[in-house]
Amino acid sequence: MTLLRREFLQLAAGAAALPAMSHAARALTYPTRPVRIIVGFAPGGGADITARLIGQWLSERLGQQFIIENRPGAVGNIATEAVVRAPADGYTLLLVLPANATSATFYEKLSFNFIRDIAPVASVMRVPFVMEVNPSVPATTVPEFIAYAKTNPGKINFASVGSGGSVHLSGELFKMMAGVELIHVPYRGSAPALTDLIGGQVQVMFDNLSSSIEHIRAGKLRPLAVTTASRSEILPTVPALTEIVAGYESSAWFGIGAPKNTPTEIIDKLNREINLGLADSKLKARLADLGGTVLSGSAADFGKFIVEETDKWGKVIRAANLKPD
Repeated sequence: MTLLRREFLQLAAGAAALPAMSHAARALTYPTRPVRIIVGFAPGGGADITARLIGQWLSERLGQQFIIENRPGAVGNIATEAVVRAPADGYTLLLVLPANATSATFYEKLSFNFIRDIAPVASVMRVPFVMEVNPSVPATTVPEFIAYAKTNPGKINFASVGSGGSVHLSGELFKMMAGVELIHVPYRGSAPALTDLIGGQVQVMFDNLSSSIEHIRAGKLRPLAVTTASRSEILPTVPALTEIVAGYESSAWFGIGAPKNTPTEIIDKLNREINLGLADSKLKARLADLGGTVLSGSAADFGKFIVEETDKWGKVIRAANLKPD
């Protein structure tokens, strides 16, 4: 009986270990087929560019294609919902960005809870927003723009990549702190918004630097300030907005998420590979060219960061009493 009981316990222990062994084995072989990274904005913007850089790195490292799939609309919520509903197997990932943090407060009836339903995988980088104007605007500095806006209340349009996103809220925060009246014009992504900004249909935008830098370098847009607490290395002569509007701070950031219940082993593997990329000199230089500063760390670090950003922008949304259009 003792021998039979010992054999039974050994078999039971072995059976209990099977799921863990299965998960570990799955992580060792992952990925065995192409992986999708869903981006909630149109091609050509900072989110899209970042996703493609990370996707290319992961493709080279892991031997499978990481395909970028753009699903613009509802400030990234369409893309997020698609990932929330996807199998938790590591083959559908989400490019996470500030809109995910702001939407949690801005939209009251989302079909998902971002913090609960998306597992953080890895942060990638932080990028300043740049306050930029069409060159036809008669202002070359922030004080000149504020003066111009105060003499033309309700006549200046500011573009965003959608209501409730961080580009929109950066403009709303500026309105509150500078005491000016601007008309918000939402677009379905950075690229179409920039097209109209360059064309003069809108006059000002708080865009992330990665998608605007080439237009600035080409002289198609005039930068007035960056929105981080300090100046950007790639625009050293452009002041930080807080130098003029004390206490102002805002930035874009990007990372990777996955459906909740994605195996920890797969999340750890992706986190490790992404952090290796962020330490790679070539990828790091490419991100720096876009105005980005790498934001490496664990999945838990990224989760904590998301919670902090959600709390911060929730306060702005409630203070300004912002609602969906």
